[in-house]
Amino acid sequence: MRVMILVKATADSEAGTMPSLDLLQAMAQFNMELKQAGILLSGEGLHPSARGRRVAFDGAERTVSEGPFGPTESLVAGFWIWNVTDLDEAVAWVRRCPNPMPGPSEIEIRPLYEETDFLAAATD
Repeated sequence: MRVMILVKATADSEAGTMPSLDLLQAMAQFNMELKQAGILLSGEGLHPSARGRRVAFDGAERTVSEGPFGPTESLVAGFWIWNVTDLDEAVAWVRRCPNPMPGPSEIEIRPLYEETDFLAAATD
């Protein structure tokens, strides 16, 4: 199963604070372990929301808003896409992850829909 691992934003990530060299090295090592295990499909860090845009839809209407967005704890600072056996395996790998932020942080694990999920819905 594929999962998206969401690194939640913090005040530091929204301020554009770059990770320390130690954290960069620890994350590079963790990513290498994920790659060697055949789990890592992709992963990226995101610029602060101040550099982003949102497009809101209401019928045919489109409204574009410029960042920053909030609240900070609802934003995403980075992500991975992993291919794992199940959610328990994803949790086990996240537990091994270096803390992605200088202080308290949170990582969310979300399964991705697969084509079979939509095919099942279409035949119901």
